[in-house]
Amino acid sequence: MITRALPEDWLSAVSPHIDIERLNGIYRTSLELRKTSRIYPPEELVFNAFKLTRYDSVKAVILGQDPYFGEGEAHGLAFSVPNGVKFPPTLRNIFKEYADDLGREIPEQSDLSNWARGGVLLVNSILTVEAGTPESHKNLGWQEFTDAVIKAVSDKTAPVTFILWGKYAQSKAKFISGHHKIISTPHPSPLAAYRGFFGSKPFSQAQTENWKWPEL
Repeated sequence: MITRALPEDWLSAVSPHIDIERLNGIYRTSLELRKTSRIYPPEELVFNAFKLTRYDSVKAVILGQDPYFGEGEAHGLAFSVPNGVKFPPTLRNIFKEYADDLGREIPEQSDLSNWARGGVLLVNSILTVEAGTPESHKNLGWQEFTDAVIKAVSDKTAPVTFILWGKYAQSKAKFISGHHKIISTPHPSPLAAYRGFFGSKPFSQAQTENWKWPEL
């Protein structure tokens, strides 16, 4: 079942770190819940981050916690919402730092798919949520899969930058090998952004001689 939903390159990469039958069980449970509850994102977008960012192309990882739980917001990319949906305040703060850091204009679009296609893995630790109920799927088992994803990216020989915003994301640093770069700052939410997120310059720090942060 999971082999039809998750791209083959990612399936191969995570296989050493999670039993595929266990992953099938998590996915199957999420599908069963859709029969009685409204679940976000839509089924076809649950693995959107992995469809847009190939395993071999990952240059940076931004780790979120939980999908947006409002109608039409979540589309399988951490911190991103489809164009035309009201900007979440956290995303506005991310864009402010992005513009200040890289000397670019503040983006007018809220869909971060171009970042994903350009090598930024935008992955939430939990991949689904019940409408209107944040963290409702925190016990479903998704973290086992996304921890395996972090370990799989950590397996890469070429250095990758892991951007860990807030204490929850920073708790995943234990899965990251020492040859990768870790950027840890307060979360960009309105409650925490002024405690050290603004001015942290995560985007320029992630850039290398051969890779620049993608435009939107």
